[in-house]
Amino acid sequence: MSVVARQGFKYSIIGYIGFLLGTVSAIFIFPNDFEFYGKLRYILPTAEMLVPFVVLGISYSNVKFFHTVERDGKKQNMLSLSLLTVFINFLIFTVVFFVLPYFYPKFRYSEAWKMKEMILPLILILSFCAIFNKYTSNYKRIVVSNIFDNLFPKIANLGAFCLFYYFALSQKISFAFFFGIFTIMLFGYIYYTNKLEKIQLDFNTDYFKKNNFWKEFFNYSFFGFLGTFGNYLAINSFMIGEFMGMEEVGIYSVLYALISLISIPQLGLFNISAPIINKTLADGDMVELDRFHKKTSLSLYFLGAVLFSCIMVGFPYLTQFMPKNGTMLREYEPVVWIWGSAVLIDLATGFNGNIISLSKYYRFNILVMLLLAGLTIGLNYYFIKNTQLKLIGIALSTAISLSIYNIIKITFNYIVFKVSPLSIEMIFVSIICTLAITVAIVLPNFDNNLINLVYKPSVVLILIYIGNYFTKIFPLEDYLNVRFIKSIFKFK
Repeated sequence: MSVVARQGFKYSIIGYIGFLLGTVSAIFIFPNDFEFYGKLRYILPTAEMLVPFVVLGISYSNVKFFHTVERDGKKQNMLSLSLLTVFINFLIFTVVFFVLPYFYPKFRYSEAWKMKEMILPLILILSFCAIFNKYTSNYKRIVVSNIFDNLFPKIANLGAFCLFYYFALSQKISFAFFFGIFTIMLFGYIYYTNKLEKIQLDFNTDYFKKNNFWKEFFNYSFFGFLGTFGNYLAINSFMIGEFMGMEEVGIYSVLYALISLISIPQLGLFNISAPIINKTLADGDMVELDRFHKKTSLSLYFLGAVLFSCIMVGFPYLTQFMPKNGTMLREYEPVVWIWGSAVLIDLATGFNGNIISLSKYYRFNILVMLLLAGLTIGLNYYFIKNTQLKLIGIALSTAISLSIYNIIKITFNYIVFKVSPLSIEMIFVSIICTLAITVAIVLPNFDNNLINLVYKPSVVLILIYIGNYFTKIFPLEDYLNVRFIKSIFKFK
């Protein structure tokens, strides 16, 4: 088994473990106290949203120019100067942060200002981690970094929440644990990087001054920086915390954990599809790219629609098994419908963005990412200030901005590459799933919620299976057999 294959397999396993840990915690533990969970979920996304202003895309340049500096024996020089630059950027960012209230006095009343003791140090730690993450990926080692990036934040959230709620410790102690996990993560990155190759700090700038290499380095970094603004989830968490409150952030985060179940089929898609996209683009074989695009998008849409249908009919009964605040989630059931539909549309577009990012038109991807960020902020602000929809308004904002974002990419790919993810089969999938949901909803309920939670989604699965059996939309027989299940556990 090759290093890449072995790392890829382990990467997927860690990804699913992290996903399950986060989802189970969000459903059965965090609803006990939405306000405190909301604070935890405000701190991390806010720090993640501000990290790009400190890193400025330098982490991406550590991948782009790695082989160049490796050939010249300047790997450690690049790593050292990258870390130094990030630290200087952080000092400048901190000065701006503390000066901002003098120009905008209302900033002193923001949640970001109130929690600056947690957010600012976390920004520095995450910025350093971003550099080490990309640098170590050059050694084709992605598993350890996935443990740090995927598992550690979930452990920090879960541990801090349990200390506060179950052990009745103070918020300060819980926050200290939360921050301590990320500190351990940074030291873990340093240790692991040093294990791959001993770190030797070299802050000499002669190599980067030669032939103005620094200009090329920072030009590429700038484009990487621009491409980091599409994190609408972090934007949503920040704006909900600032304009609605921490309890709403907690509710939003739990709902997101449920909705993200729909995206399970998408995990690892880019790693699998990237080599195929690269090859077809290099060969100019747009017919094969279009065929592969449609096939993959249909698979993602079908599997996502099945999961979405089960969530829709099971959600009202699932809330009955949640802690005391489960009823609050039931009030926001429309969020699941609206946001889930937007995620389904995103799945239907497949690897649209990957085609653009792997082509010579990668700068266009940056433009649409900026558009997504702008739409998300603008629509969120409109719904928060001009309506009483609260989280439903945020869901509508996300659905609208994400749909426009995907429509633009579909149109661009069709005009430039003559490829499209859409197919007539998707309409049949939508009809079958809609009928299955409708039948399951109108069927009588039992007095036992556990029976309802199992029986309603089971009806959906049976009806979708019957519909697919006659329409032959998705080759279920290729997956529902012993041979395929055995192949999952093979390492070759």
